[in-house]
Amino acid sequence: MQAEWSDQLELLIRAATPLIWIRSQEEERVEALLAEVSQRFSGRQLARWDFITGLQGPLNGAGTGARQPMAVLQWLQELDDSRPTLLLLKDFHRFCDDPGVARMVRNLTARLRETPHTLVLCHGAWTPPPELDECLTLLDLPLPREQELKALLTSIARACDQELDEEVLEELTHACSGLTEARVRHVAARALAQRGQLSRLDLEDVLEEKRRCLARSEVLEFCQTDADPGDIGGLDALKHWLDQRHQAFSDEARRFGLPMPRGVLLVGPQGTGKSLTARAIAHSWSMPLLRLDVGRLFAGLVGASEARTRDTIERAEAMAPCVLWIDEVDKGFGGDGRSDGGTSQRVLATVLTWMAEKRSAVFVVATANAVDRLPPELLRKGRFDEIFLLDLPSAQERQSILALHVARRRPNLTLPLETVVDRTEGYSGAELEQVVIEAMHLAFAERRELEESDLIVAANQLVPLSRTAREQLEALQRWASSGRARPASTLAPARDVAGNEEA
Repeated sequence: MQAEWSDQLELLIRAATPLIWIRSQEEERVEALLAEVSQRFSGRQLARWDFITGLQGPLNGAGTGARQPMAVLQWLQELDDSRPTLLLLKDFHRFCDDPGVARMVRNLTARLRETPHTLVLCHGAWTPPPELDECLTLLDLPLPREQELKALLTSIARACDQELDEEVLEELTHACSGLTEARVRHVAARALAQRGQLSRLDLEDVLEEKRRCLARSEVLEFCQTDADPGDIGGLDALKHWLDQRHQAFSDEARRFGLPMPRGVLLVGPQGTGKSLTARAIAHSWSMPLLRLDVGRLFAGLVGASEARTRDTIERAEAMAPCVLWIDEVDKGFGGDGRSDGGTSQRVLATVLTWMAEKRSAVFVVATANAVDRLPPELLRKGRFDEIFLLDLPSAQERQSILALHVARRRPNLTLPLETVVDRTEGYSGAELEQVVIEAMHLAFAERRELEESDLIVAANQLVPLSRTAREQLEALQRWASSGRARPASTLAPARDVAGNEEA
């Protein structure tokens, strides 16, 4: 990727492009790449300028233009054509709103088309003034790709007389994806200071570095999670499917010809473990979990929501490999687009296009309670790898869930659960957890150990959602049974026409 980018830059220089904006915050990396490209041209030199130190480089006039942006432009304008030069201006965008500087830049670019000189601006986010739009040629510098990261990590290890194992190198490379070269060096330096070598133990430091990178995002939240698939009762079919998809992220899968996994849509009533599954996926796959707050995508200004969406997608891809969790997607994109001037439809279109075309290792986990509110285009094949229904647990799964929660809170206690299982038909996983908690309150109030009778009393007192929202649940089950979603469990209970669990 770096070679392709260097070729693009070289082509622009050969085409006498007068003003190039390299959109990147990595000044040192940009400078190194410019030095590499300038060496391909015989006699072309690289000069650098910033507001504090002025002009630097092999040419005469070191320090020229310090605190005088107009002076460095004048210097390039008067530079002899026999000394072809690449001039890199750092932070120069801050002065381009000045009418005099903007006018000088426009005059200079007109002259540079007839000279062997090239003016290069380096900065990340910037909205150029309208009068410079026609002068600027934008060239995005992507974050270091896999091969660059591998070469960087290998060189760091060899500098410390270490040869990285191929498997460890692959894991570290995938983990460092989305970090700048400077941040990778920072993480490596910290690892070397702590342990004297690079190893799998550094994966946690890489995740922490990514968390810091996301700290300023208004839309994406870095979620810490220690959830594990073992914390989820039942859902064996979904767990098996996720194990297969995890293997598809490896380099071996790419060589086999498998595409990068896209994601999964989890639908089902509240409390059936959709959010817990998203957290467990990220933890078990050793990937950062990014939670997307769809509501925060929508801003007040015209076009701001679409810009936030594009920025969110870029941030998520920069964190790859990662899990992007879109919680309750039906509430964010299930409304009437006419009520907001079509903003939600445009935002949805941007997200859908990205999901269909993405090649990055961003695994999207979307959850929804009311599937009837989801737009049909979101359910079309190609957006997600699969759609799963997380139904109410069967009797066997209820026993597993109850045992899990009892063991977590009273690890040395064994209770008979058959009666409680019979009394909790139609209860979700979250409601079963609440039964255990309520039973513990009953026992604790009397300062005694938890008993089976407490669980039975607590189960009888709780009114499950399957009774209060029975019509919605039945509609969801009919929708899934028509072949639109796969059951997340092979132990899904058989139901009669009224929706009751059959014996």
